[in-house]
Amino acid sequence: MATTIDFPKMLPTPHRSGYGLKSGPTFARTEMASGRAKQRPLNKVVPTVVPVTFLLTQEQAQIFEGWFNYEIAYGTAWFNCKLDSPMGLRDYECRFTEMYSGPERIGVRHWRYTAQFEIVERPTVSEEEYLYGRDDILYSSIFDITMNQEWPEA
Repeated sequence: MATTIDFPKMLPTPHRSGYGLKSGPTFARTEMASGRAKQRPLNKVVPTVVPVTFLLTQEQAQIFEGWFNYEIAYGTAWFNCKLDSPMGLRDYECRFTEMYSGPERIGVRHWRYTAQFEIVERPTVSEEEYLYGRDDILYSSIFDITMNQEWPEA
């Protein structure tokens, strides 16, 4: 489901305040009469919900509302938006789950919008990356520094 509509580049990424990811259930749990429980897998691919908050200038708020109304059909179309997750800051395919709240005036010339996005994929490493690349994952934050500062020039 590759979409070509992008979140406007002139608008900021969501604020950190209240930001977090909530995935749908990947397993079902059934409580038994004995007090024990059975669990079974449901889905490997589940949607993830992300509460977002944007603090926008007056001009950015106009662009946001125009984009919402006319590019993503009043919030119904999928779009690409740069979001943060344990996988890093990258584009995710998103859509609104409900109408955004706002604009709420903040200060003299800023407006706050809050919304909830559904993202197509749950941000997680692949099975192959986990099984065969755990050391790569563990040391990925220092790899770039090491390659650029310590590796001899050719």
